[in-house]
Amino acid sequence: MASVKDVYQGLKNLANKDERGFITPSVFNTFTSIAQNNIFNDLFNQTVKARNYRRRNIDAAGDKSYLKRIQEDLAYFSKTSGNISVSTGVASKPDDLARIISIKTSGLSTDVPIDVIYDESKINYITASNLSAPSTTSPIALIADDINIFPTSGISNIKVTYYKYPEGRNVSTGARSAATPKYNATSLGGANEVFDVSSSVDFELPDHYVPQLIIEIGKMIGLNLRDKDVFEYSNTEEKKQKQ
Repeated sequence: MASVKDVYQGLKNLANKDERGFITPSVFNTFTSIAQNNIFNDLFNQTVKARNYRRRNIDAAGDKSYLKRIQEDLAYFSKTSGNISVSTGVASKPDDLARIISIKTSGLSTDVPIDVIYDESKINYITASNLSAPSTTSPIALIADDINIFPTSGISNIKVTYYKYPEGRNVSTGARSAATPKYNATSLGGANEVFDVSSSVDFELPDHYVPQLIIEIGKMIGLNLRDKDVFEYSNTEEKKQKQ
């Protein structure tokens, strides 16, 4: 996973090129979660772009495929919930849900895929239709504030496969952590410090996103501290990566 130490040191080297020394861990940690979420959300925009390449037959094949690379990166955030109870047709969303991939029934003799819709105006037409009315063998889920299951009876549990919001990784073990990315160091006096593995948290994005994380945090810090050089440098580097 993307090392919080590498991102912090890279950004610090960029920002301190004139020896101003204003990028402290506390300032850096303010922006880590926001930057990671920005990059994560942009992956879905890139997926649309990659699918367009595929339709136009200009996407590379095999491991060089743009679409394949985006899908592999998103796979780090794919997760399937445990049983979620359904009460009178209503189920709660997982707390860390970002985007739903699929839903199925759970606890029946055979788990059944549930069609997912997002347009509330359609549900009345669907439920009133003799041809498309939902049933326990052909259920529908309307995604709103909650997950609304039709029919509203007969299904007591569901499982949701989804993309979760990115969080952190344990620096030592790589295990997932509910904590947000954080850089901590033990001061040795003056400008000297030692990276504190035990209290730091890595990013959950793959490690090839280190440059983008530096750029993204650099933009925010540059704006926050009114540092034109850091902001413009980060914008320039971002444009280079997208070319």
